[in-house]
Amino acid sequence: MTTNEDSTDFDLPTGPGEETIEDGWNDDTDWEAVAAEFADEIGAVTEGVEILPTVAIVGRPNVGKSTLVNRIIGRREAVVEDVPGVTRDRVSYEALWNGRTFMVQDTGGWEQDAKGMHRSIAQQAEIAMGTADLIVLVCDGTVGITAADATVAKSLRRSDTPVILAVNKVDSEKAELEAAEFWSLGLDEPHAISAAHGRGTADLLDEILRQLPSKARMREATDVPRRVALVGKPNVGKSSLLNKLTGEERSVVDNVAGTTVDPVDSLVELGGRTWRFVDTAGLRRKVNQAYGHEYYASLRTRGAIEAAEVVVLLLDASEPITEQDLRVISMVADAGRALVIAFNKWDLVDEDRRYDLDKEIDRELSRVLSWAHRVNISARTGRALAKLVPAMETALDSWDKRIPTGPLNTWMSEVVAATSPPMRGGRLPRIRFCTQATTRPPTFVFFSTGFLEAGYRRFLERRLRETFGFDGSPVRVNVRVKERRQRK
Repeated sequence: MTTNEDSTDFDLPTGPGEETIEDGWNDDTDWEAVAAEFADEIGAVTEGVEILPTVAIVGRPNVGKSTLVNRIIGRREAVVEDVPGVTRDRVSYEALWNGRTFMVQDTGGWEQDAKGMHRSIAQQAEIAMGTADLIVLVCDGTVGITAADATVAKSLRRSDTPVILAVNKVDSEKAELEAAEFWSLGLDEPHAISAAHGRGTADLLDEILRQLPSKARMREATDVPRRVALVGKPNVGKSSLLNKLTGEERSVVDNVAGTTVDPVDSLVELGGRTWRFVDTAGLRRKVNQAYGHEYYASLRTRGAIEAAEVVVLLLDASEPITEQDLRVISMVADAGRALVIAFNKWDLVDEDRRYDLDKEIDRELSRVLSWAHRVNISARTGRALAKLVPAMETALDSWDKRIPTGPLNTWMSEVVAATSPPMRGGRLPRIRFCTQATTRPPTFVFFSTGFLEAGYRRFLERRLRETFGFDGSPVRVNVRVKERRQRK
């Protein structure tokens, strides 16, 4: 939960015949007018899912695509190593330039006539090219034009999507002159850049903004399958669960921990709807304790959590809950994702032990959160897997839930009347207005005349859950501190 302090005055519109009210609440209060008055503070309220304009970074392996992505987003998130093929999946990052926000999609290297896993990587790049609003083709200025560059350029010339040509690894004026040969690709002016050193990248970003759509698109939340990430420690049964749900050997299963390296996507029909499950690599205790492919697997798993809508965290029921398990739960909550905790291998627990184990689990989980749905399953035998879909649906319904402003403020008036905020600096804060700013996760903004202690914000979150539900979803409570303007 976060607090945002502001000293701006405010007053509340009231219904007919009511000039002012001491506490700011009234049965006739025009809450829509209040929400409109504070629209800038609250932020835009949208019913669909906002899709920011997307830029796909494509090109041959090892031309510096991930380095360029890191330069654009201003932080080292895309994995970079001087070895071709480190990036395998389409990974999206949010970027900000000159006040505009857009998505940057890093892709694996595109290769002509690729086989096996390299063909799958190329297919992911082709999907990115087909769904992006703008494509940036990256070439290597130190190598010159290759047959693969010419092939992908020929394909992009036929595309309806705008294309910008970036010639990377141009670190000097002499190299910039040599980059002029890329005009022959027929993609207009080549932009000579050095992603590693930042040379020319500002001009490239200006050109990206010029060609990107000015507004985000909107889509209905039901247009695409809900995205589910299967996470947990190594060898907890994630791949076994995915195979059981799909009815096929979609993921490699082995008793050796760490068999899964890349996230594996599968579309699964369950409960009358389509779900996109992502099987991820097991999370190590700390990323810096992993090395080689395990390090990249850990980073990709974290990315899968960020991209998911609901996370199914698998824990081994036959083993005690560890600090690593609790840390993963906190990571999912911090990411703002709906959460279902599935205790796998429940069939291995002795029947006489199950009741006491339930109590122990509740006690351990209460240290971190109490709102996650919990199911006891066996991925090997299929025991109780029918409970998984209702748990995910309930969590997602909570994640998408919106409470109207009127009932929310009626609830708030009753809660505050029964339990006032604690005094601070000799003054009693008064909460004048509240509204739900966003969903996914549900985020509430409380306008108060004084700072609200963290304990009281947790109390408000708990009462929100008791009254409106939100089972399986995090709830965020923000505070705007404003002084009440006195009427003359």
